[in-house]
Amino acid sequence: MSKPRAKSKKNNKPSSLFKGVFVFLIGAILLVTIILGASLLKTYPVDGQKQMIAINQGETYSGFIDRLAKEGKVSFPLMLKLYQKFIIHDTMKAGVYEVRQGMSVRQVLDLFSNADNAQMNRILVIEGTTFKQLVALLRKDNLVTKEVVHLPHAEMLKALNIPYDHPEGLFAPNTYFFNKGESDKKILTDLYQRQMKALDDAWEKRASDLPYKNKYEALIMASIIEKETSVDRELEQVSGVFVRRLKLGMRLQTDPTVIYGMGDRYTGNITRQDLRTPTPYNTYTINGLPPTPIALPSQKAIEAAMHPDQSNNIYFVATGNGGHTFTANLDDHNRAVQDYLSVIRSKK
Repeated sequence: MSKPRAKSKKNNKPSSLFKGVFVFLIGAILLVTIILGASLLKTYPVDGQKQMIAINQGETYSGFIDRLAKEGKVSFPLMLKLYQKFIIHDTMKAGVYEVRQGMSVRQVLDLFSNADNAQMNRILVIEGTTFKQLVALLRKDNLVTKEVVHLPHAEMLKALNIPYDHPEGLFAPNTYFFNKGESDKKILTDLYQRQMKALDDAWEKRASDLPYKNKYEALIMASIIEKETSVDRELEQVSGVFVRRLKLGMRLQTDPTVIYGMGDRYTGNITRQDLRTPTPYNTYTINGLPPTPIALPSQKAIEAAMHPDQSNNIYFVATGNGGHTFTANLDDHNRAVQDYLSVIRSKK
């Protein structure tokens, strides 16, 4: 008698594969849901019921997200950057925005992509900026109503009721907040009044025996000081060097004035020929101060122009590592120059 045939086992591989794929998909969906909940859908931390957030001109989503992640305000920054790249498709718009309690991170990111959402406009005027750069900033700011920035300088100053022939140096650098749609005329008038107040206050409290004929010459000096050093503790030292040179009848011989006089001809380098080429601003070829400021000086630079240090230094040169070396005689100055050149060669 023959034995009955055993039933063949069915192949369970397709079923197992399907279950594996299903479990993987469920896991992936759960993971994405968790990440979304902890990143885009997370509530943005707000101090109080609402908070104003300022976005600078040129600020990027990537940099903003990185800063928030560093401060611990958001999680999974890569997810936020992908959302901006593939969903928002736009750049951050400068302005001051109101973020309310309960808004998600996604809503906040969306908010910054439309300038119409801005409550106020933030305008950053950097110390040492030239008037030309300030005008360019206002011209390209979509939240500023244009009235005077396209006028020639003489007409602009007349429209602003400013009793000077040249606009350089007359406007205070700082960070300002204006209503969205504020006119350039109102903004420039405000910056001018702030600068004049700073100048008047400093002039009233100035040191004795300064070589300035009037406060405008002090403003010219302040602009030179501003361009010569970015180190606050050196401002009065730089001022002292130039004040002593003026008293001694020495030429100021400062490169920033040469650069300003070159205008658009300056491309990043100064040659020996540039130093020898006369312009009204070339302090290697003229005596005394140039005819106008060469930049917008800060209040700190204005104060330094009124209060030079009391040393005997009449020279200074960059160290090559930040800051300057100040010296009182030519031999020490030449050694400092050689030290600077040695540092520069070692870095190449």
